This record gives sequence, C-alpha cells and structure tokens, in this order.
Amino acid sequence: MIGRRVRIHGRVQGVFFRNWTKDKARALEVRGWVRNQTDGSVELAAYGDEAAMEALIAQCRTGPPAARVDRVEVEEVKGEGPPPGFRVLATV
Repeated sequence: MIGRRVRIHGRVQGVFFRNWTKDKARALEVRGWVRNQTDGSVELAAYGDEAAMEALIAQCRTGPPAARVDRVEVEEVKGEGPPPGFRVLATV
C-alpha cells in the first residue's frame, strides 16, 4: 500500500469535487480523506495499491464536469497509516 498527498488547484470548490473524489476513491478501494482548503484548493490524502492510486490521481487531473483543474501537486506520504474507509472532512 502506498500513500499520496494530493493538492488540486483551479475551480475545484463548489463543484462537487469532494464527494466526486469520495465516490471515485471508494470505487477503487482507496482509503483516506478529502477536504477543501481556505486557499480555494482541494487536498486529498489517499492510500491504496499503486494502480488504484495512479487511476485516482489521473481522474483528479480532470475532476467532475463543473470543475476546472489548473494544477495537481502530488507528494509521497511516509510514516502515516491509512485511516479506515474514505471520508470528506471539513475545510481547513
């Protein structure tokens, strides 16, 4: 299992991005969470097998129909274990 922290920039809040991400992650059996950031971006912490992680990140580069993704930043997560399930968290 690998972990990735993903930051998605663009028009990604108010366009159903968090719930869309939750649905995609659950379908891929990825664990973790997604939340809005006060700077207008969406942050995602995801844990799963390499193929599922690549698929989820690829989908986040496009997002739901109403979104406009300008930039996606991905970094490896080390030292953290995956939480159970996949959740939408409050904005920070």
